Amino acid sequence: MWVGLDEVDWAALEHNYGSAQNIPGLLRRCAGAEPDDVDDAAFQLLNHLFHQGGWICSAAPAALPYVVGLAASPDVLLPGRRMTLELVWRLAAEAGQVAAVDPEWQPAWEQTLPRILALLTDPCPEIRRDAAHILGICSSPGELVLPALLDSLQAEDDAAARLDLVLALGQAITRKPAGQRASEVIDLLRGLLDEPDAQMRLAAVHALAPSDPELPVRQVGALLEAIRDPSVELWRKSSTVEAGVEGVQHWTALLFPDPFPAFTLGLLADHDNADQRVGALSLAGGQLAQWRSANAGLLPALVARLHDSAPEVRFRAVELLACLGPAAAAYADDVVALLSDTAARATRDQETVAEGALWALARINDARCLPLLMGLMGGTRSGFASVSASYPVTAGWHYPVLPGLHEVLAALPDHCEVLAPAVGHKLASADDHTLNRLCQVLADWGPAAKAAIPDLFALLGGDRTWPAAAVALGGIGVAADEPRDALLARSGSGDQAELAAWAYWKVSGDPGPALAALGRMATLGRLPHPAVRRLADLGSHAAAFADQLRALTAAADVWTRVEAAHALWATTGDTEITVPALATAVQGLTKGAYQPVSLPAVRYLTQIGPAAAPAADRLRDVTTADQRLRCNGGWRGFAQDEAIRAAITELLKISG
Repeated sequence: MWVGLDEVDWAALEHNYGSAQNIPGLLRRCAGAEPDDVDDAAFQLLNHLFHQGGWICSAAPAALPYVVGLAASPDVLLPGRRMTLELVWRLAAEAGQVAAVDPEWQPAWEQTLPRILALLTDPCPEIRRDAAHILGICSSPGELVLPALLDSLQAEDDAAARLDLVLALGQAITRKPAGQRASEVIDLLRGLLDEPDAQMRLAAVHALAPSDPELPVRQVGALLEAIRDPSVELWRKSSTVEAGVEGVQHWTALLFPDPFPAFTLGLLADHDNADQRVGALSLAGGQLAQWRSANAGLLPALVARLHDSAPEVRFRAVELLACLGPAAAAYADDVVALLSDTAARATRDQETVAEGALWALARINDARCLPLLMGLMGGTRSGFASVSASYPVTAGWHYPVLPGLHEVLAALPDHCEVLAPAVGHKLASADDHTLNRLCQVLADWGPAAKAAIPDLFALLGGDRTWPAAAVALGGIGVAADEPRDALLARSGSGDQAELAAWAYWKVSGDPGPALAALGRMATLGRLPHPAVRRLADLGSHAAAFADQLRALTAAADVWTRVEAAHALWATTGDTEITVPALATAVQGLTKGAYQPVSLPAVRYLTQIGPAAAPAADRLRDVTTADQRLRCNGGWRGFAQDEAIRAAITELLKISG
């Protein structure tokens, strides 16, 4: 197994952590007798030679024959054999996708390929499955691998290995040259569409779909039958998919054109397996998160799951109604029935169904959530996080997550007079993060949150707490002697003096301290976009800053450009520079590209009025587009789409 190992100049080769001189030791440890050490060595080998991919290092081709030798040896512990094959398939897949491939890789791969083909006849079924997976994803021409795959399928008696072989055949026929046996493979795969085994039929559709994209639509009934059958658990043993029912659902959903709710609706039908129902909701969330047209077909199916026997299913269903917000308003009564459902999820945070229902009612703007929300705010557990959870956009699935407490409150501006005293009371015991977020909520609520002013005034004396309180007081903007004097005292100098001065302006109407503080910042060349936004609040009082603002409309940072353009208009009335600058910031919306800065940019154009009509006209078709406008996953993506469409609708009113 180790012939020539020590003759390789490993120190001259490179892996992800530098010199490859430690590779021989790791290889030998993989052949050891101690399971824990074998696992550690195999993991280290994978980490050093692959890590997170992106390139094929020079050590990989040198190590490849020894890695495959470990996998082929019956004397090596099975976990070690399988982990070395994982390294092989990861490297083989990466080599076909990236440009940074060591020139020795391809010769090494071609020399090692016969040994990988031989693994298809290994006595161990797990090794045969792994070998089929490698041959499916590698870049070797189909004509080199098809004969061995065909022979193996004829001889294979392991059900999971047969699935991997079918998928490998489907992948191999797409790689040119596929050879004369490609047509034989296609005929074989088509014949499997009538196979009695439901999972073989499912595998055949996946194998044929690349060459026949319409096949999944024609076979949707057979696919649903296979996925909803208990035998779907066989895929957990496969090396290519290696997933249970939820993974198979999502994997198969990728075969369909978007949007295609029929497949999801089929999965949402009653099933006695809770995992089936959970997976179907995840898939439904993925459809709803991407396509607005999915609402009509999927909403009733979600409501039917509100009464499911499994708490996780009820939570996921009501959380999706929360994501849809106003679009789910017709089902508010069904949601209210869950406010007393204290069943908890089996997660770290143990979110309850009732908390999901509260959030759904908040998004619907239904006051029936207020009693429970007020009770949670006064208790030891709010039910919602103090830190916002943000998830990237994901293709085809949805991860349910509750928002932070401040985000629940922010969804209820129509009820802020009722909530403001409770929010104010909570400030004194809040940690820094929660304090900042709750104070921003009060600021956004504006004068209607004036009941919280006494609690905010109490925070102005603390060096840690006063900035958050100043933000809230500035947003509320209601004159009160004590806060006004305290803010003025902090506006002359020190960190964030401009914040205190701005808040003083908002509660007193005196722009002098704010102009002085912001002027000092401008003299030093420091006008970050929050400071620019405060200049906009000063309106014509800050017209003397026009030159600086005009220059900032060409800044590299898009937020600074947008805030500077708005401030230039707010202080001088200029539209010649501001409208084109803001129009550039929203142009991506016409191509379905949403960024957080898009929303304020659209709102600023609306404030400008008729002069912004040319920019508004460019966005006219955006509101009717089916694909959601978002840059986040989870509920936040739904809210982003909802807010930007509403803002564009308002903007369009100015141009008729």
